[in-house]
Amino acid sequence: MDLENKDNIVLGEEKFRYFCLEFVKHSQSVEDGWEWKNVQGSDDGYLRKSCYQTRPVSSEQKQWKKSDEEDEQASAVTVDGFHEEEDESLVIAQEAQETEVIHYEYHVLYAISYQVPVLYFRASFLDGRPLTLEEIWNRVQGCYKPRLLHGPWETITQQEHPILGQPFFMLHPCRTNEFMSSIKGASKREGNYITTWLSTVGPVVGLSLPLSYGKTA
Repeated sequence: MDLENKDNIVLGEEKFRYFCLEFVKHSQSVEDGWEWKNVQGSDDGYLRKSCYQTRPVSSEQKQWKKSDEEDEQASAVTVDGFHEEEDESLVIAQEAQETEVIHYEYHVLYAISYQVPVLYFRASFLDGRPLTLEEIWNRVQGCYKPRLLHGPWETITQQEHPILGQPFFMLHPCRTNEFMSSIKGASKREGNYITTWLSTVGPVVGLSLPLSYGKTA
């Protein structure tokens, strides 16, 4: 046996499904929105959650938006050479738009080649426009960027969803066994593999779990 890899955690498909179903039970009890989706005509399945997230608009985005609005106002001139009066309700609405709303859809699938779970996700603005890979990377929380900078486009990649056949982003699972083994070695308490793993990788792309998940055995 390779001593270097003897402590690696290998997660079989049956265990993956078991941990996922236990995870869903708790999610339902706290109304966190996770569900198990069966694949038609197969024993396979995956976890799924859909949610909306808001965040403050960056100063750069505000400046870009302001420039566009000023251009529109400059072009709003009547035939007499006077600017049209601004609609007060429009001004109020514009001032309130200091945040952006993004629709996220997260899927947890089993990666057969790595024998670990893998997080797929996609995101779009309210008008339906999907976020690009660069926009996704720009929304990674600052505290996670330093350890990802050596290869951001390899850590978060875009590829076809193995079940749906649609474009999704994916957090690459190549080092999952490594960090899960170190987490297990540092903890004396057995817990749900999916909970431990997802609470570690999820925050990188804006997905966090309620603290109640950590209290379940």
